[in-house]
Amino acid sequence: MKKIILLLLASSSIYAEGGVFSVGSKNVGFTVGTDNSFGNNYTVLGANVNYFIIDNLSLGASYQAFLGGTPDINQVTVPVTYHLPLENTTYKPYLGAFYNRTFMEKPYNDYDIYGGRAGLSVQTSQNSFMSFGWVQEFSNTGEDNENRGYPEFTGGFSF
Repeated sequence: MKKIILLLLASSSIYAEGGVFSVGSKNVGFTVGTDNSFGNNYTVLGANVNYFIIDNLSLGASYQAFLGGTPDINQVTVPVTYHLPLENTTYKPYLGAFYNRTFMEKPYNDYDIYGGRAGLSVQTSQNSFMSFGWVQEFSNTGEDNENRGYPEFTGGFSF
């Protein structure tokens, strides 16, 4: 299964007073993109939420629906991301891991994806940031193992 996300928009964020990566900060994002799987072109729509459980460490959840093709595909992901606490800089490298459960329409089997991410977040103001990085995924569909990587871009704004 070959998958390529062409466009990601993850942008609406809500932050606590302490700053973008401080305990209690929240962000909500949206995904819009395309993917090619099982010989079909899908439109991908999704939403995600992250919460900083301590300074620089976020825990989240996301949902994505793959629309316009057969089989129906839905994904639920749980990510954990740590931003390295560098002093006196607006740049923060990040490392993360995630678990993804992919739900497939029958006769296909559901499967798991595990992965990691690494990159650099840039705090652009007291309540906004942009992140650039790389995601690496490892999956086992029950029939074969697959490994793929792709770049990611996210941004957040307070309101």
